[in-house]
Amino acid sequence: EALRSAGYALDADVKIHWIKAMDVTKENVASLLQGCDGILVPGGFGERGSEGKKEAIRFARENKIPYLGICFGMQLAMIEFAENVLHLPEANTTEFNPNTPNPIVDFLHDQYSGIDMGGTLRLGAYDCAIKEGTLAYECYGKSLVRERHRHRYEFNNRYREMFEAAGVVFSGINPQQNLVEIVEIPDHPFFIASQFHPEFTSRPMRANPLFYGFIRASLMEKK
Repeated sequence: EALRSAGYALDADVKIHWIKAMDVTKENVASLLQGCDGILVPGGFGERGSEGKKEAIRFARENKIPYLGICFGMQLAMIEFAENVLHLPEANTTEFNPNTPNPIVDFLHDQYSGIDMGGTLRLGAYDCAIKEGTLAYECYGKSLVRERHRHRYEFNNRYREMFEAAGVVFSGINPQQNLVEIVEIPDHPFFIASQFHPEFTSRPMRANPLFYGFIRASLMEKK
């Protein structure tokens, strides 16, 4: 609905082509995504389908197709970048591999592997400070927003400098806990991903800015 709402605002009829992540492989990703003007990888839990989602993200990144990642779609975008650009061995999330030597995504601050999983989600609205001169700022037009979350794992800040050196921009940060909220790749028509869920605040007559920007970019890339 958030995609369609952005389409309404741009006088466009958004056609959604659903693709089952488990069906996507390196060999068939081009044929499955052929003709798509934009690619969105949404949130989710668990390892099932994650490899297919990463292939879709890689395809969008390498072929300059507008990309919007949401929650898990942001985490996987960073893992894909770590694997294929930074070439970090066994880059992963501790959700899938607690012993990975490169935990790009890890538990929230002050959590640990033995924690009781009940009540550990970061839920509700949190501040996001947006860096000027970024795609995120272009979308929102302001330096501070509040967006809603529903997740347990975060981007591991230990890797921020390494990613920045390779061109990734961390354009949105939670100022209270210094947690990554928005990432983007500048050398791309539109590649942005958020740890929060922008669809939660999108409305039929007031599309969330990230969805609006994504559909606008997809229209510009329309085949």
